[in-house]
Amino acid sequence: MTCVVRHLKPEDEAEWRRLWTAYLDFYETRVPEEVYRTTFARLLGDDPQDFSGLLAEVDGRLAGLAHYLFHRHGWKVENVCYLQDLYADPEVRGQGVGRALIEAVYAEADDAGAPAVYWLTQDFNMTARRLYDRIGTVTPFIKYARPA
Repeated sequence: MTCVVRHLKPEDEAEWRRLWTAYLDFYETRVPEEVYRTTFARLLGDDPQDFSGLLAEVDGRLAGLAHYLFHRHGWKVENVCYLQDLYADPEVRGQGVGRALIEAVYAEADDAGAPAVYWLTQDFNMTARRLYDRIGTVTPFIKYARPA
């Protein structure tokens, strides 16, 4: 298997939609068409420090995505990097696609001078957590959200 990670391009929209829809399905959620259009446009924006997308090609076929952004942090002078979305097609899981995408985000953070990369996952996502435990450090923080 050959995995190549690259930046999202305008002509990737159909396959990006397929991958992101599968990601949203995994989390049992849906977003309106306006969110698809807006997110894709933001991912292609002129400022890579804003919101960016990476795709993983496996043997020439798009099989994974990562969305990440940089933001200010109250405890650091430099921006930090938030890996917001990460997805690999089920048929390529366990073959290094997720690792390649995360390592590509690490490289983007290094290039941007961001000293930290972080992400969230659900506690029951054991498949992903096996990878995350190898290439990241679990933190003691618990996420809270404003009630809907």
